[in-house]
Amino acid sequence: MENKNTDTSFKYTYSAKEQDEIRRIREKYQSKEEDGISKLRKMDAKVSQKATIISLVLGTFGALVMGMGMSLVMTDLGVILGLTGVVRMLIGIFIGLVGIILVALAYPVYSKVLKREREKIAPEILRLTEELMK
Repeated sequence: MENKNTDTSFKYTYSAKEQDEIRRIREKYQSKEEDGISKLRKMDAKVSQKATIISLVLGTFGALVMGMGMSLVMTDLGVILGLTGVVRMLIGIFIGLVGIILVALAYPVYSKVLKREREKIAPEILRLTEELMK
C-alpha cells in the first residue's frame, strides 16, 4: 500500500487575538475609500482647527508683548537699554497696551476666521450632508 498523503509542509493557525492583530496591521496598509461621515468630520474639524491656531498664536504673541512692556516698567531692563525713568515708564506702558490689545483681539479674530472658513467650505459640507441623508 502506498501512502498518497505526501504533503510534508507545516501548517499553523493563529489564535483569535493574533488574528485581530494581523487584521489591524493589514488595515493600516490597505488603501480604503474614506466614508462620508468621517470625511465630513475631518472637514469640520479642519475649519475650527485653523481658527484656533491663528487665535492662539495672536494671543500668545500679545501676551509676550505685554510682558515685555511690563518688564520695561517694573525691572531694570529699561536702564540696561539706556532709558530714563519717565521715558522707560511711558514706553513700557505703550508696549504693554499694544500687547493687551493683541490679546483682546484673539477672540474676534477667531470668530472672523471661523466664519470665513465655514463660508468657504459650506457648499462641500452641504453636498456631503445631502448625500448622507439620502
